[in-house]
Amino acid sequence: MSKSAAAELTPSTPIPAKPSGPIVTSARLGNGLDIVVVPDHRAPVVTHMVWYRNGSADDPVGKSGIAHFLEHLMFKGTKDHPAGEFSELIAGLGGQENAFTSTDFTAYFQRVAKEHLHVCMEYEADRMSNLVLTDEVVAPEREVVLEERRMRTDSDPADLLNEAVQAALFTRHPYGSPVIGWQSDIEGLGRTDALAYYDRFYTPENAILVVAGDVEPPAVIDLAHAVYGRIPGRGEAPKRVRVREPDVRAHRLVTLADPKVEQPSYQTVFLVPSYRTAAPGEAEALEVLAHHLGGGQASRLFKTLVIDKRIAVSAGAYYAGTALDDTRLYAYAMPAPGVSLETLDTEIARLIGEVAAHGIEEADLARAKTRLIADAIYAQDSQVALAQWYGASLATGISLADIAAWPERIEAVNAADVVKAAHRLDPRRSVTGFLLPEAAAAGA
Repeated sequence: MSKSAAAELTPSTPIPAKPSGPIVTSARLGNGLDIVVVPDHRAPVVTHMVWYRNGSADDPVGKSGIAHFLEHLMFKGTKDHPAGEFSELIAGLGGQENAFTSTDFTAYFQRVAKEHLHVCMEYEADRMSNLVLTDEVVAPEREVVLEERRMRTDSDPADLLNEAVQAALFTRHPYGSPVIGWQSDIEGLGRTDALAYYDRFYTPENAILVVAGDVEPPAVIDLAHAVYGRIPGRGEAPKRVRVREPDVRAHRLVTLADPKVEQPSYQTVFLVPSYRTAAPGEAEALEVLAHHLGGGQASRLFKTLVIDKRIAVSAGAYYAGTALDDTRLYAYAMPAPGVSLETLDTEIARLIGEVAAHGIEEADLARAKTRLIADAIYAQDSQVALAQWYGASLATGISLADIAAWPERIEAVNAADVVKAAHRLDPRRSVTGFLLPEAAAAGA
């Protein structure tokens, strides 16, 4: 092992939950690979994940869907291991594997008995640097992706509406393009595009190894040193250059009517800062606000719209705070029979306006904060959820220290902070989506 590949061990702090969770250990190899180890000794299993700091928002212009397409192609074999060998081996060991692409990251994971961790590392390290692609492999897989788009998006009116809402909210920023890509772009993707994207982003400097399970951190880091440390570094991680979204001061309404729609639905999406782009305390206030508005059956929207006024059969809100750039806060509802989506729109706007004008009761504030922190505690019950929490956070620029301090920052949110957050929900920086049965739209 060359000296340049030596690991630099940096102990970290507990997971963001109370009471204290496992002690998380971090390290970085000389080739730039970041390592995070989350001990969980409740069962003799381990979750092994490799996260790359690139997602669909890093797709080149005119090549939307390439990050997701390459995720498919990463299972097509390397110089030493043919297609399917890794998957068959994991299945033979009684393990599980999968991969997923989001706007800001792509991740590959396996869950196996702890004695097989080295197998996962060997195969994952191999396809980080030795992927083999031919036109005979790429062309059929492109058809697989196109069929996936037809089955999951083009045939689902709710997905089509969401796609249109995102495109209207982000007029220039790549968050406006679907993760799977636009059909016309997918049709043009080829082997050269995939290899160029692979060469740019699939490097140790751009990767995060997260291991959660029945392991000891020093042993995991030594193993990663021996396996992943063999991959030559490039010197620095690739730059993520994205177009900024211009200030938009016009509310937009997107309506989709389709004969397959049986139940109308409503959504409104506000453009807001993420944990990475927000001022100190701002993202936490948005998190508390979203939970107060729509976090379960005790929330403001549910109690008012579903229980008290009975104009909706469901209602909620959530904040998608884990993002590299400015992100979204959603409010949504399904109307009761005979209630129009315009009525829900007016009521939800009124309830948000009430918080902005009159604030939040201390009891409601305390309840929202307590529930958020409790949810973080419950997340520790899932080993995979632990690994995903750390991977997604680190891939979007959130540090281990930020994660550890999250409960305290949520506790520090006060009523005035929530009012400021409510003022952030400016209708002029939002898009509303109406999903309607075709007959209802025709009669409107």
